[in-house]
Amino acid sequence: QLQLAESGGDLVQPGGSLRLSCAASGFTEKRYAFAWFRQAPGKEREEVSCINYSGGRIEYADSVKGRFTISKDNVKNTVYLQMNSLNPEDSGVYYCASGPLYPCRFGALEVWGQGTLVTVSS
Repeated sequence: QLQLAESGGDLVQPGGSLRLSCAASGFTEKRYAFAWFRQAPGKEREEVSCINYSGGRIEYADSVKGRFTISKDNVKNTVYLQMNSLNPEDSGVYYCASGPLYPCRFGALEVWGQGTLVTVSS
């Protein structure tokens, strides 16, 4: 059974940093891509970043380019999202998701985590 579990969400001041983690289980022999999405109150869920299985192909939303970095450790079965220079518009629930296709498209994602809350506020 494929499962994802996010962690690392917290309250942080504007300009601060956070690192989110997504622990994957049940993905043995599955060469899946992984994505981070976020959803702010009253807004649609939006893709933040996507990384393919090997880690050699990555895409970012324009709003986070240069500030966020996605990475993955295939030995630890964990995907990370390093978030720097955070601003209040980055607040929301961050979800990890995975599917067989790259780029990561909402309809092709097969498994989602439960989400972790990021709040950027002074």
